Amino acid sequence: RYVLCEVVSEDPRCRQCIEDRALGLAVRDAIARVHGDYGLACCSISFTVKYLNAYTGTVLLRCRKDSYRLLCSALPFVRYLESRAQRYPCFLNTLHVGGTIRTCQKFLIQYNRTQLLRLLQNCTNEEERQCVQKSLLSCSLTEEQSQSGDEEEDDGTE
Repeated sequence: RYVLCEVVSEDPRCRQCIEDRALGLAVRDAIARVHGDYGLACCSISFTVKYLNAYTGTVLLRCRKDSYRLLCSALPFVRYLESRAQRYPCFLNTLHVGGTIRTCQKFLIQYNRTQLLRLLQNCTNEEERQCVQKSLLSCSLTEEQSQSGDEEEDDGTE
């Protein structure tokens, strides 16, 4: 299973300093605290940080199908990330659990589009509104291009 999360922190330096190794250690530590040695052993078999975008705070974790519930139940107990000998308070917000990376990517496109629409509604002036609209349109165009490319690949394999 793939667990899509976002790192939420009030400190802007936290996102810039995240490393996949530090995030993996923080998650393993939380699993050990919540579920003990048994939970840690179950989750550690194929646990990896598959994707980390420090700019957006998006994280994709992979674990075995039979132990994803242990992983998801321990994620709220991640309270800080250590990087370069500093602790940054944060928490992980679970967005989606999927069977493939592709389903997580599709969910993330929809989630980002929804977030941009919320930003558009909360804009205070015309300049902000135009920036958000530009981001929304670029997001839509990118998705349409990738969908047409996916359809061509799907037609070729059938």
